[in-house]
Amino acid sequence: MLLRRSLARHGWHHLESLNYSPLTCDIRAAAELLGRHVEEIRARTGHSEIDIVGHSLGGLIARYYVQRLGGDRRVRTLVTLGTPHGGTAFAPLAGAHPIVRQMRSGSDLIEELRRPAPGCRTRFISFWSELDRIMLPVETACVDHPDLDALNVRVTGIGHLALPVHPAVAAAVRQYLESDAVAERPGAASVA
Repeated sequence: MLLRRSLARHGWHHLESLNYSPLTCDIRAAAELLGRHVEEIRARTGHSEIDIVGHSLGGLIARYYVQRLGGDRRVRTLVTLGTPHGGTAFAPLAGAHPIVRQMRSGSDLIEELRRPAPGCRTRFISFWSELDRIMLPVETACVDHPDLDALNVRVTGIGHLALPVHPAVAAAVRQYLESDAVAERPGAASVA
């Protein structure tokens, strides 16, 4: 993946990947698995905090872990790429896989993520694009929560599947992860 290579070339030495199983039927269960993976990484590397980059459903799983399962004590920054933070109308209703139904606007899981999250320590950086045809409406990929330190970054001319492999997005992700001042920036930014 281009993003992984870009981070490695610029000094990130401890890069891990976690792919969720297509048999996973619940975002909450996947978030618990992510939490166990994070603990293994911390034990192996000695790092007290890590950064996570998640695309689409992966970002929603990571957000649930951070916001609802105490992962904010372990995750310094969560970068999401085309993640349905507000749910998406694209996910079909009838006959859809259970995890797809959880990504729908108004699902129990999406409503749970709207609940208060006072004291959440993780910084959120959410990349979204006007060409993302999976996020309906496209702004659903923005983090809009009063308790979360969130920066929504609009990218132009990039579709949903291209977000994790686009050079401009990779460069911007690196920039935000390198910055110690992310939390002091205004709530919106753009990448061309």
